Amino acid sequence: MTEQTSGDRMSAVFYGAVTGQAVFGEGNTVIQTISLSKAEVTPDELAELRRMFAELRGRVEAEAPAEKKGDALQRVDELEQAVNDPKPKLSTMEYVRDWFVGNLPTLAGAVTGLVVNPIVGKLVEVAGDALAAEFRRRFFD
Repeated sequence: MTEQTSGDRMSAVFYGAVTGQAVFGEGNTVIQTISLSKAEVTPDELAELRRMFAELRGRVEAEAPAEKKGDALQRVDELEQAVNDPKPKLSTMEYVRDWFVGNLPTLAGAVTGLVVNPIVGKLVEVAGDALAAEFRRRFFD
C-alpha cells in the first residue's frame, strides 16, 4: 500500500488482491473507489519485444566468441520462449541471465536489461499476482 497526504485529503493505493475494508486517516472517513486494472500488452509492445530479441541475437552474433556463439544463441531462444509463455518461466529467465553472467559477461547487461524490461513485467503481470510478486523478488530485490 502507498499513502499520499495533501492538505486535508489522504489517499491510499493497494497493490495485489485486496478483500474487505481498509480504514485509515483522521476521522476514518471511507470513500472507496475500485478499479480493476489488469495489465495488457499491446501489439506494438510485442513487436518491440521481438525487436529487442532480434537486437540481442545480433549482438551475440557480432560479439560472442565462435566457441560460445551457438550456446549463447540457444540461451536467447530459451529466454524468448520463457518470456512469451502464457505463464512466463521465471526459472528459465534467471538461468539464462546467470549463464550470460558466467559465460559472456560483456553481454550479461543486455540480457538482464531485456529480462527486467517493463514489457516483460507486463507479460508476467498478466499471468497473475503471485507470479508478478515472484518476478519482483527474483529480479528486483
